[in-house]
Amino acid sequence: MTMVADEARMLLTLEVGGRLCGVPVPRIRDVIRCERIARVPMAPAGVAGVLNLRGRIVTAVDLRERLGLPPADADAQRMSVVVEQQAELYSLLADSVGDVLTLPPETRTDVPTTLRGAWREHAVAVHRLDDQLLIELDTDRLLAFGACAVLEGRR
Repeated sequence: MTMVADEARMLLTLEVGGRLCGVPVPRIRDVIRCERIARVPMAPAGVAGVLNLRGRIVTAVDLRERLGLPPADADAQRMSVVVEQQAELYSLLADSVGDVLTLPPETRTDVPTTLRGAWREHAVAVHRLDDQLLIELDTDRLLAFGACAVLEGRR
């Protein structure tokens, strides 16, 4: 899915480590409360495990770990934003999920040089809201390790 920079963006807002983020709505398949995740031995860094979503096995990706943040408290209730990539489902684990915002192009700016590390690697844009900044995450970049991990497992 390619969007032109001068088009409005529909983003689902989510919070990760106290930061406001957004994921493009067309990529989202479901939003659920994160219940039970089964750990997977020798999974790549960032993979929290797998969960069962109506009979489908879904890879759970811990956004905190992918973005270089400390882990969530063990008893924290997290949310799962299910996205699809190459006919596979992935659960992006967030601290909380907010609203869907339609953001006009004038709020969008390129990723600033002050955004460092994993945040810079996984962000596609920053949107200026009235009272804060929203970091638009690139789901393809967040899930890029998945294809490599599958190929390595087949060797």
